[in-house]
Amino acid sequence: MKSYILITGASSGIGYQMAEQLAAKKFNLILVARSGDVLKRMKVELSSIYGVDVQFITMDLSVPENAKKLFDIVKSQSLLVTHLVNNAGFGDYGSFLETSMENEVDMINLNVSSLVILTKLFAQDMALRKSGRIMNVASILSFLPFPYYSVYSATKTFVIAFSETLAAELEDTGVVVTTLCPGTVETPFHTDGMRKTNAMSTNKPMPAKDVAAAGVNLLLHGKGKKVVGFNNWFISNLPRITPSSIMMTIKKNLASQRKS
Repeated sequence: MKSYILITGASSGIGYQMAEQLAAKKFNLILVARSGDVLKRMKVELSSIYGVDVQFITMDLSVPENAKKLFDIVKSQSLLVTHLVNNAGFGDYGSFLETSMENEVDMINLNVSSLVILTKLFAQDMALRKSGRIMNVASILSFLPFPYYSVYSATKTFVIAFSETLAAELEDTGVVVTTLCPGTVETPFHTDGMRKTNAMSTNKPMPAKDVAAAGVNLLLHGKGKKVVGFNNWFISNLPRITPSSIMMTIKKNLASQRKS
């Protein structure tokens, strides 16, 4: 039976780059995103260039029920998922009193609820086989929650807490859970408002392919969590040595938009 790596949020950014890099390493893929046309093109390109089997499933995972549906589709097609990358997610920027509540509920559903559902269902399968690897994509905001990213920061703080505790639970099962923690990455994720912040002017976005390369290595060979880039590692550790009141002032300044 063929084995597959399943990647959510595969149609752009880190997920897209990981798909290409894993295909180059001759891994078969299941690509999941809302953009069916993009996934179809990826299937044709990656399978023809690298000679791997590429399946795709068009699914909106901001609807948690669709996470279970995705798992059921994979099982019904007898696709063996040995590696799962929970990469799908989105963020928003702005005053919590003014941002869209509907958008934030969708964000929680995608970044948290669907991630938990997929992790549970695939981890149960992997544990039965005593083998498997799951990588959840968090953020440096997991360690450093920013004002104006309040809900997004909270979802990514959840992801790292969930992933690290689950990794400990599964230590003797053959299932490895890791966490990728990028900083700012040059992807369509960033809104115009985000690009105007002090943080993005002082800590330039990393190329998605570089972050994806770190993710591929962590997924295939790593353990624990990986903060990508020395600057991001340094920033993520600032709360350990800086009083919380001072740290929040620094974070609020970084999250604020540049004055013209």
